[in-house]
Amino acid sequence: MKSRPIPGSTGEVLTELPSPYLPHGASGLLHLPRFIAKIRYTQKHGELPKSYRKNYKRGFDRFLCMHLGVEPADVETIVCESADDAEMDRRLLELFPDDVQAAKWNREVVQKGMTEAGREFIRESLEKMGCLDWETEVKSVADMIELDEGRLG
Repeated sequence: MKSRPIPGSTGEVLTELPSPYLPHGASGLLHLPRFIAKIRYTQKHGELPKSYRKNYKRGFDRFLCMHLGVEPADVETIVCESADDAEMDRRLLELFPDDVQAAKWNREVVQKGMTEAGREFIRESLEKMGCLDWETEVKSVADMIELDEGRLG
């Protein structure tokens, strides 16, 4: 039987956040529903748990925004100010470029962590989580998120 992350090894875990592999319905972009969920969590609770704060509007959030040529704060504003999902999607699509290059971005998301440095980062993280036995199955940073939040295995 495979190990599970040591409770608290990565800090508080928000299992209610969607998978980074979930595409946004209106744009097809992976990770965008997760970024939106983090924005909504922050809006509702004032801030994310400490373990998530360091990558809020950084990490994948920032990489996605860089890919789109937009600022994370602009996405945050739209999510917070929109009356419903339809308005939010419409406003996000107006903010984003006409061609969001979803295939290019999605390929990048699923491959984060596959470089030599990325593999070392994943190995070190898995070791801290007490899950080094997952090293061959965890191929990317997104996989590591899935394991940490209980969706892998």
